[in-house]
Amino acid sequence: MPTKTTPGRFAELFLPGAKFPGLNFRAGVPGSLPLMGRGLGFAVGLRERSQPAPVYGRIGSLEVRLARKKSEIRRAQRLRYKVFYEEMAATPTALAMLSRRDEDAFDPIFDHLLVLDHGDPNRKGWRRPNVVGTYRVLRQDIADVHDGFYTQSEYDIAPLIQSKPGASFMELGRSCVLKPYRNRRTVELLWHGIWSYVRQHRVDVMIGCASFPGVDPVQHAMALSFLHHTARAPEEWRVAAHDHLRVDMNMMPKEALNMRTALKAMPPLIKGYMRLGAYIGDGAVIDRQFGTTDVLIILPVEHINSRYFAHFGAPDELPTPVTQNFGPLN
Repeated sequence: MPTKTTPGRFAELFLPGAKFPGLNFRAGVPGSLPLMGRGLGFAVGLRERSQPAPVYGRIGSLEVRLARKKSEIRRAQRLRYKVFYEEMAATPTALAMLSRRDEDAFDPIFDHLLVLDHGDPNRKGWRRPNVVGTYRVLRQDIADVHDGFYTQSEYDIAPLIQSKPGASFMELGRSCVLKPYRNRRTVELLWHGIWSYVRQHRVDVMIGCASFPGVDPVQHAMALSFLHHTARAPEEWRVAAHDHLRVDMNMMPKEALNMRTALKAMPPLIKGYMRLGAYIGDGAVIDRQFGTTDVLIILPVEHINSRYFAHFGAPDELPTPVTQNFGPLN
């Protein structure tokens, strides 16, 4: 990677693809969790929104910003259903099949990042712009007054958070991109939105799950073993999957690994976060509802190589969302 990171090169870190397609940092899906009261929940989810959410960035006809109302969150949920359940291997509940939306009990307390296309030729007249990408984020201060982070359902992250009382954690998840938009341009915009949010809220650590396709970890033995031997979090940052869910990632000895083969078999998302300096949790988790094998990503902002700040700005700089404009809207 060059010292000065261009938008295209930075976007190569991530390609939209699976459950977390592209910037696909899904925080998990609690299939058995009951839905909470939606009225209160969505009021919380759109909290502190006395003024419209700022536009974080634009590229051509695409715009990235937070959802501003319930209907936009529902549109993001419909996009998630289309990608996760119709295109990929997730198994919908009866409620999801009826509503054609992917929703869970955590949606109301997350902020929902949206990529909107204002130039879709299929959009006529006054019709609102299409939601073509989405990502949800949850800050620690919000999680603490509700049910905690979703990731806790798969990994025991509580001890790590307690060990760093001065750090601000943020969970990322449920990201997806509509198939025709899975390109560097959209991924660049998604990451720009995430990074602007991180800077705006002074986030210190990002956490979430990235996924391998399928529920048979043996099919990913080389890649999982590579992560175990080369990227497992040091003791200070180590988080383990819950014992009843944990799948050992150490399936092959280090000397038997072929680095090129392992990297080739790695989902682009995971490779991207490794390049940024992320750690991998201890053990994988099989998510049968989504048909994936999950690994935990732990990304301390202070560990991100400074060369990636050339384009998006340093973490201690407040973003100026309106002026961070990659081009006029069509």
